[in-house]
Amino acid sequence: MSMLAWFLRFGLFGIGQPEGVGLGFLILSMVVYGAAFDFFNISGSLFIETETDSKFRGSAQGLFILLTNGVGAIIGALGSGYVVDLYTTEAGRDWFSIWMIFAAYALVLAVLFALIFKYKHDPDAIGEVAH
Repeated sequence: MSMLAWFLRFGLFGIGQPEGVGLGFLILSMVVYGAAFDFFNISGSLFIETETDSKFRGSAQGLFILLTNGVGAIIGALGSGYVVDLYTTEAGRDWFSIWMIFAAYALVLAVLFALIFKYKHDPDAIGEVAH
C-alpha cells in the first residue's frame, strides 16, 4: 500500500501545476503523503514488533530507522540528485519527466516487493508478543 501511495504521490506531482486545475493534483499529493509515509513506517515497525524476539526488538527497530532514514535517505538524495541533473538544461528543469521517473521507480519497487516478499501470517502469534 505504501509503495503504491508513493507511486501515486510522485505521479500527482508530475501532472500537478501551481496554478489552475493542476493545483488540485498538488494538494491531493499532500493528502496521499500521509498514507505513503505512515503506512511504511507504521507497518515496518509493527512487523518488527511481531516478528522479532523481544531480546533483539530494540536493536531491530534501531536498524530499521538507520536503514530507512539514514542509509536510505542518503542513497535517495544522491539518486534523486542524479535524476534531476539529467533533466536539467539551460532552459530549466523537466519536472514532469523527473517526477514520472520517481513514480516509475516506486511502482517497480512495489511490484518487486509483492513478488519477492512472502510472509506467512499467523494470527495466533500476535497474542504472544511480549515486552
